[in-house]
Amino acid sequence: MRAIWKEAVLAESEATIMVEGNHYFPPEALRQSYFQESTQHSTCPWKGRASYLDVVVDGAENPGAAWSYHEPMPAAEEIRDYVAFWRGVRIEA
Repeated sequence: MRAIWKEAVLAESEATIMVEGNHYFPPEALRQSYFQESTQHSTCPWKGRASYLDVVVDGAENPGAAWSYHEPMPAAEEIRDYVAFWRGVRIEA
C-alpha cells in the first residue's frame, strides 16, 4: 500500500493494518521528510489519544493529515505508533 499526496509517496508498506476502514502504516514505512509534528490531538473511546502530523510537500501543507496512537488503549495495541491518513491523502495498492 502507498499513501500519496500531491503525487509524493508519503509512506509505502505491504504490512499495513486495517482498522475501521483506515490503513495504518508501520512507522518505518514513512518518508520522514514529509512530516512535521502537530499540536493537534483527539481521543477515541477504544483506541485512546491520537497525535497528529502535518504533511508538507514542496512547501504545501496539509495540517493534521496523518495520525498515530503512541500510547493506545489495550484493544488497539497492535497499531501502536502506526500512522493512518485522511484529508485528501490517497491510499493505493
